[in-house]
Amino acid sequence: MSLDISKDTELESASKTFSTSMVISGIRCTLTYVVFPWLLPLLGVAGGITAGLGLPIGLVAIFFNVWSIRRFWKSDHKLKWIVASINVSVIVLLSILVTLDISELLS
Repeated sequence: MSLDISKDTELESASKTFSTSMVISGIRCTLTYVVFPWLLPLLGVAGGITAGLGLPIGLVAIFFNVWSIRRFWKSDHKLKWIVASINVSVIVLLSILVTLDISELLS
């Protein structure tokens, strides 16, 4: 009985981690494609702060996506391949944004 409860807890934890990683990644994308290019200029805020904000959020999002993959594999979830594919795709996109942020900060 305790094995079933432990397995259910692992599956629930893996699902929460996946949800968290997707929310943080979504926040990063919203900042990149809506807030930074559209809302900040409307408010008269300079664009130079975008990389400084985007870089740490992108790194946190990548961390949570990797953590999500680990949790799904550890729990041996039946959708682990699909979740891993989604997470890896998001990590690739976030890595591009992080690279752009770093190059903007260094220029």
